[in-house]
Formats: sequence, structure tokens, C-alpha cells
Amino acid sequence: MNREFAAIALSLFGLTLPAQAVQVRGTTYFVSPPRLVSASTSHNQVYAWGATYSFTLEVPENSGEPLQRVTIAQDEGVDRVRFKLLDTRAFNGDRRSRTQLSLGEVTLDEKTKAVTVNFNPPIPPGQRVTISLAPERNPAYGGIYLFGVTAFPTGEPAYGQFLGFGRISIYENNFSPFFFRPRFRH
Repeated sequence: MNREFAAIALSLFGLTLPAQAVQVRGTTYFVSPPRLVSASTSHNQVYAWGATYSFTLEVPENSGEPLQRVTIAQDEGVDRVRFKLLDTRAFNGDRRSRTQLSLGEVTLDEKTKAVTVNFNPPIPPGQRVTISLAPERNPAYGGIYLFGVTAFPTGEPAYGQFLGFGRISIYENNFSPFFFRPRFRH
């Protein structure tokens, strides 16, 4: 009996086979890819120093493979956001979690400006993880900044599954040097 027929037969009785990675021509794929849960910033004003951009992902139980690495690439925004790679962190759970995870190499692709975060060890199925990137400073211009998030399973080569865009909103304020307007009394 082949695996597909067994899965159909078991599903009729409410049972499932354990998820296994899909391999096509030697490339590893997620059975069920992670999900981008949220994207947020700790400071949303232009020029803010000390901000953290957090991207929370959920690796489903039936993913078939652990999460090995994630790339985050700015796709839209008036100003280019530059990150301090050495300040990159990952946490088990959401951005308020204090349980820090061990990271492998964190790199920047100079051509695409994508940041790649490697997990060491990989994130197992059924877990939620938050990646925190530290910009050098927030952009000089307010607006919507979109960051494409792509997840890769363990295995080489591994197929990167695009999870969507994390949206970070940056707002103008009266203290920005570009928008300072003296107030006169009449």
C-alpha cells in the first residue's frame, strides 16, 4: 500500500500520518510552511534610536521539517533601513518573551540587502519564534515599510517559502529636524 493511499484511508477514520518533509529532485520543502504571525517595532517615530523590529513566525506541527533559517528583505519604504547584525536576537514565543534562542550566522546580502538569520539548533515544528532586528536608527521619512519574510527548512538544498510581508509603520513627529516649524503668537 502506498503512502498516499494510507493517508487517505487513515483520514477517513480521523487519523493522520506524521508529517514528513517533501523532497523533490533533492530539494527539501516544508509540508506545511511556517506562518508570519506579526511584525512590529518598539519605536515608531522617524529617527528613533534603539528601536527593535520584531517578526514573529509560527512553525506548524505538520511542517515536516524544522525551521533552519529566515531571510528578511526590505521591499518598500522611502528610506533604506540598515540593521546592526551583531544585535540580532531570537526568542521562543512572542516579542515579550525573555527566553532567548541560540543563533548561528547572521548575514547581509550586499546585493539584495536581505538579512539571513540562521538558527542553531533549528526551530522544531510546533514552536513560535520571534526574530528581533536592530536598525541603526529608524528611517528619516515616515511611511509604510514592508519587509519580505522567507523561511527555509533544514536540508541542502532547501526551498525558501515566502511567508508574506511584515509591515512596519513609521510616523512623522514635531521633533524631527525636517518637520520642525517654529510657532508664532499673534
